[in-house]
Amino acid sequence: MNQLPEIGKISPKIFNELIYPRLGAKSQAVLVGPQHGVDVGIVEIGDKAVALTTDPVFIVPEYGWERAAWFAIHILVSDAVTSGLKPKFLSIDLNLPMEMTKEQLEIVWDTMHRECEKLGISVVCGHTARYENCHYPMVGGATVISVGRKDEYVTPKLARAGDKIIITKGPAVEATGIFAAMFPKLIEENFGLEFSQRAEKIFYKMSVVEDALTAVNVGAREEGVSAMHDATECGIWGGLFELSQAANLGIRIEKERIVLEDCVEEICNLFDIDPYASISEGTLIIACREHRAQEIVAALSQKGISSSIVGQLINPKHGMILVEAGEEKKLEHPLVDPFWGAFYRALERHASKRATK
Repeated sequence: MNQLPEIGKISPKIFNELIYPRLGAKSQAVLVGPQHGVDVGIVEIGDKAVALTTDPVFIVPEYGWERAAWFAIHILVSDAVTSGLKPKFLSIDLNLPMEMTKEQLEIVWDTMHRECEKLGISVVCGHTARYENCHYPMVGGATVISVGRKDEYVTPKLARAGDKIIITKGPAVEATGIFAAMFPKLIEENFGLEFSQRAEKIFYKMSVVEDALTAVNVGAREEGVSAMHDATECGIWGGLFELSQAANLGIRIEKERIVLEDCVEEICNLFDIDPYASISEGTLIIACREHRAQEIVAALSQKGISSSIVGQLINPKHGMILVEAGEEKKLEHPLVDPFWGAFYRALERHASKRATK
């Protein structure tokens, strides 16, 4: 019997077998449907392109209520902006645990409201209730809706061989940010207080909203960005593989060109995970026309976002290539993100340590 994975997203094989063949009624209005390496669906409504993305509402009380709510909104909106269209509306369902108090909900919702206000997003509908058997961190679901002209959206099908690949912030931004938020004392014990405080600041880099909107502001399609992908589960390696696959192209990437945020390497070594295969909300993979690549990097730099040109899309007959230490090898999808196992092992060790005190 084929088993579903114990944790995390289902595999591409299971998706292709169970989900993809059953997508309800067919419609000519669907411009971009469900597929690997694409974070949004896009439909045509009148003379507009409307992008939609749906994800869990992810609230982790241990982050602190305000910080947890900030992250919950930015997870949702980070997928939406990969369409190249500005997010406009939010539909949100909150299925809250019974133990959540009115005071806690007020902090969470006020933070969500303020972030949406900053981003120009209107909350248009939803559902809010407390139920038995609802538990953190998955406390509902939400859909972000982005709107623009039909010639403004981007998607991997618009990419072509020769397009440059830009990566923002580098690997394991989310893995590092979560470890730093959850285990500051452990990190302080290993690297010192000043390092731990620096590492905690990475938390607020776990968003690609500004990255994506800055990139498409330079230009889209023939004048800039052709496709974008948020490097979440399975990190940069997974994200590059998925974008290339969705574009039906090959890819050639030089690992040493990928930028690396402060503290990432040390923390990933401490928790024994490969940063390039680890969850990395906050890392944006951009495919763009060659003549605008340097301009996009410069625009990102002006916003304080580190990025670099790390390779390019190539003819699919050449496959997916990773260049490391001057040697070419096959770029493969990690399939299983190492973060989750390391995270829950660290939680168990932390709980065990507290119990023995």
